[in-house]
Amino acid sequence: MERITTNPKIMHGKPVIKGTRVPVDVILGSLVGGMSYEEVEKEYGVKKADIIAAIEYAAKFVMGEEVKPLKIKV
Repeated sequence: MERITTNPKIMHGKPVIKGTRVPVDVILGSLVGGMSYEEVEKEYGVKKADIIAAIEYAAKFVMGEEVKPLKIKV
């Protein structure tokens, strides 16, 4: 999950697209709401690979696999 990160100081520790303050749940919600990949890219300034990483993150979470946050030195 090199494109997804968590940090208690960014968005209260929610998983976000690395290098942004865009939460994974916002990306997923936008897709569910009918936005295309291209619209999400334009709206949030992310890349298609970031969107796919958000979907993969959610899929692993739903499958019950353990997703551990990255340890970040502050």
